[in-house]
Amino acid sequence: MSTLAWFALASLAVWVWLLLGQGFFWRTDQRLPSAARGPASRSVSRGDADRWPRVAVVVPARDEAGVLPLSLPSLLAQDYPGVAEVVLVDDGSADGTGALAVELARRCGGLPLTVVSPGEPEPGWTGKLWALRHGMALARTRGPEFLLLTDADIAHEPDSLRLLVAAAVGHELDLVSQMARLRVVSPWERLVVPAFVYFFAQLYPFRWINRKRPLATAAAGGCVLLRTETAVAAGVPEVIRQAVIDDVSLARAVRRSGGRIWLGLADRVDSVRPYPGLGELWRMVTRSAYAQLRHNPLLLLGTVAGLVLVYLVPPVALVAGLAGGDGVAAWAGGAAWAVMAGTYLPMLRYYRQPSWLAPLLPFTAFLYLLMTVDSAVRHYRGVGAAWKGRTYARPEASPER
Repeated sequence: MSTLAWFALASLAVWVWLLLGQGFFWRTDQRLPSAARGPASRSVSRGDADRWPRVAVVVPARDEAGVLPLSLPSLLAQDYPGVAEVVLVDDGSADGTGALAVELARRCGGLPLTVVSPGEPEPGWTGKLWALRHGMALARTRGPEFLLLTDADIAHEPDSLRLLVAAAVGHELDLVSQMARLRVVSPWERLVVPAFVYFFAQLYPFRWINRKRPLATAAAGGCVLLRTETAVAAGVPEVIRQAVIDDVSLARAVRRSGGRIWLGLADRVDSVRPYPGLGELWRMVTRSAYAQLRHNPLLLLGTVAGLVLVYLVPPVALVAGLAGGDGVAAWAGGAAWAVMAGTYLPMLRYYRQPSWLAPLLPFTAFLYLLMTVDSAVRHYRGVGAAWKGRTYARPEASPER
């Protein structure tokens, strides 16, 4: 057999293993569990307001005036039977985010809102975690049992908080996180965004995370419901203060403290942040791609080689095999490409996208390969992770590692 045929067969073998042995990552049925099916399902009921735990919603916000009118009113309008409030941390915004939040609360009413400004981060802190530190500290003075950490670009349906708390209480969970449904409107969003979630689930299979004996640990930072006592026991956010990928670091800290975690796809939580062009999406990925690889050049080389073998070899083998009369390469490449596209279809359906995008996954994977390499190049050039005017060039190893 030709060398290309061997590579195609290797790729097909990897795809068969991914299909069956990687926690069925490609399925999209890990949704917020019903409280009625949990072991503590009788601890809260819809009409018993006194038994619902107190909740503080903490929103870190830096220059978010563009999306805040779409997200903050949805938090203020939460239909929650118990006591809840919103704490928005204006993290040095230059666009009037804090004043806009106060005005939106005045116009919309609903849950009480407090706006605080912590000042510039101290050395060794990333901006978001610095903001969360102050928001969580203020919230804890009010004695909440739960903290909802949600980004400023995340919009919640009116029953979102109630369902989150019911799931946490009913299933005795310490951290409940939902991966918000990202915006998919522009052509580049259609091509890149569903694949972003698909790759994340492939790396952190939700089923493995949600097992009683977990095989993986992760969270989605846009929507995290966390028990206050668990946050204190885990030492967050202080213990992860340097983390660029703060959601995964948070989940690991909670897991180390003995907390139970659940992660799944959201039905009632949506991101309203637009990524209309490839440039915005490129910056979103490069900001944390090399940090995900722990700034390790060997992991980078392995990742590039893996992406080439798994995503690029199948279409190349099919086309080259057909052109050159290499039947084994063409058959194995075509079969691997078919399995790849088939595993991508459920995510496309979740994002309400057409099925014809599935065969384009190799092209999208190639873009992610380039983004990952660019993230490493930026790191070694001293540019590092950049977000909202702040750059974290060469962070020291975070305590969570």
